[in-house]
Amino acid sequence: MSVSPEILKQVKGIELRTRGLAGSLFAGEYRSVFRGQGMEFAEVRAYQHGDDFRTIDWNVSARLASPYVKTFTEERELTLMLLVDQSGSTRFGEPLTKASLSVEVAAVLALAAAHQNDRVGALLFADDVERVIPPRKGRRHALRVIRDLVAFEPVGRRTNLAASLSYASRLLRHRSIVVVLSDFIAEGWERPLRRLAARHEVVAITVDDPREHELPDAGWIEMLDAESGRRVLVDTGSRDVRTRVTTLMRRRREARARALAAAGADQVHLETGVPYALPLRRAFAQRARRINRA
Repeated sequence: MSVSPEILKQVKGIELRTRGLAGSLFAGEYRSVFRGQGMEFAEVRAYQHGDDFRTIDWNVSARLASPYVKTFTEERELTLMLLVDQSGSTRFGEPLTKASLSVEVAAVLALAAAHQNDRVGALLFADDVERVIPPRKGRRHALRVIRDLVAFEPVGRRTNLAASLSYASRLLRHRSIVVVLSDFIAEGWERPLRRLAARHEVVAITVDDPREHELPDAGWIEMLDAESGRRVLVDTGSRDVRTRVTTLMRRRREARARALAAAGADQVHLETGVPYALPLRRAFAQRARRINRA
């Protein structure tokens, strides 16, 4: 694959911006957030006071005439799969578009996975799955993931999130961490997400732009639907119009949050124009504390 100097420059810039976050902010949190994805048998040892009786190996205990327990360790390797929405609706936002913010956050997670020697892959989609990067280990592969994310130009403009989630379910044969970066402006994704979350650990990073739910008072403006190409005139000078839009978008975000929770996915909410490091770290730290309490 030929890569232009401009793409390489963008990749280098993203790596420099995100390296500190991936290396320091997640240094003690990445494993805590994603621990317990899978356990592998380590050994059988004699029962000690305080051991969970559910771990007793009854066959060995009967054979040796004293209680023995099975011990397990976390799988040494995890698989992180990034599902990145690059449809028309994500090409909106400032100073970064939702698509660009998703790519940068995906880069942080890819580098964090590489730092932990975990496998990382990516699936990029619009109205269909357009690019799949199989999970592999290593910093060089993580940089390849970032390069492909930066260079990607979708063929379609609409969003088929449901088909992309179903594709990921078929693709991932072993339990994995699946991070979905999208604005979730799509139909019918709830059931495929539930199926995916039943077998994998799913984190939904929702990416919005404030102007989508708070229209400016700018008089009559022409608005374009980036996915359908439909244009409509909106009187943003009308307080009633602005209030209706704000109410509609708030209800949509609340419904999205309920659907994500019902599917068993954790939600991390990010917005363009707001530095993502703090909310990302805060959300993952809260998740780590919840997992450690479980």
